Amino acid sequence: MNCLHNIPRFRSSFLPLQDSKCCANISPCVVNRMGVITAADQRRSISMKATNGSTPVTNVEGAKVVEEEKSDEYSNNMTEAMGAVLTYRHELGMNYNFIRPDLIVGSCLQTPADVDKLRVIGVKTIFCLQKDSDLEYFDVDINAIREYASTFDDIQHLRAEIRDFDTFDLRLRLPAVVSKLHKAVNRNGGVTYIHCTAGLGRAPATALAYMFWVQGYNLKEALDILLGKRFCFPKLESVKSATADILTGRKKKPVTLTWTGDNCSTVEISGLDIGWGLKIPLSYDEEQGLWVLHRELPEGCYEYKYVVDGEWLYKKDEPVTPINKDGHINNYVQVSDDNPESITAKLREKLMVDEPDLTKNERLIIRQFLEACPDDE
Repeated sequence: MNCLHNIPRFRSSFLPLQDSKCCANISPCVVNRMGVITAADQRRSISMKATNGSTPVTNVEGAKVVEEEKSDEYSNNMTEAMGAVLTYRHELGMNYNFIRPDLIVGSCLQTPADVDKLRVIGVKTIFCLQKDSDLEYFDVDINAIREYASTFDDIQHLRAEIRDFDTFDLRLRLPAVVSKLHKAVNRNGGVTYIHCTAGLGRAPATALAYMFWVQGYNLKEALDILLGKRFCFPKLESVKSATADILTGRKKKPVTLTWTGDNCSTVEISGLDIGWGLKIPLSYDEEQGLWVLHRELPEGCYEYKYVVDGEWLYKKDEPVTPINKDGHINNYVQVSDDNPESITAKLREKLMVDEPDLTKNERLIIRQFLEACPDDE
């Protein structure tokens, strides 16, 4: 069973219905025109990996078919996970959009030659959000790309991994990721290229958080600019929650979930804070006759589903979500401050509205946090 079939659908009121800049419509000739390489760079590129001799046409065509099939599968999973119709065509090469003169959001680099294409347009920092599993799926040799980038003194390749299609991991990782991005921009200047795999989820969310936390935009203004330049689907709730986490501290509360029944051999939970691609086993308590999970969760709303002997189920006696467009229902748990009138509870409430903004003091606190956060590389 595809675990993504249970992922809830969220739609932003700011997401345009149509956008001519959707990467699915990018022509290969546009990408090629962006990739002009100078004679000096061509001489420098002898350090890149190369294959001598010709490649049989049948092998090339077969590889193209495989790439197209992978793109189809990835696009289907992305659409289901993100709750919006999104398409990525890896076989068409790297695609991107300038969000600001100093900030680009795009898809992943595929070969060392893409480093040259980005140097031509003034990129000084390549900021990769992909995990190794993302790179392996499309057979991207990240080591070759990083090694080639390291031969130049005017561009730096950095990695700051975020799990794909996982809004909670995005929330958890954003503060450290944006901290690393902020320091790199201060160090390298010039244009920054932020990318994930397709450049439609993690990368725009990271750019949005950077614009909100560092560049002085309110969230609505930053989102309008982003969506005006690139068709994408950043998860706003993750950005809002990450903002609240920085300003209030990521306080955790104990949560207990149970499943009744001794006529099954395994009970697991998917969703919560681990995403829909993973499962947590429940332990069987013989005295109570219950399968039990104790877990500490930061404040927020978490959807989940029980997996009982491999079957995905929800409990009717726990809070449930409305039926989504595919007919699925999930359980959910709301983790909140014990005192809804506390300063931190009010601050988090303020930040979770449709158009949150930050005070001058809040921006100072976030800036100090970003500068003090230790690097993970």
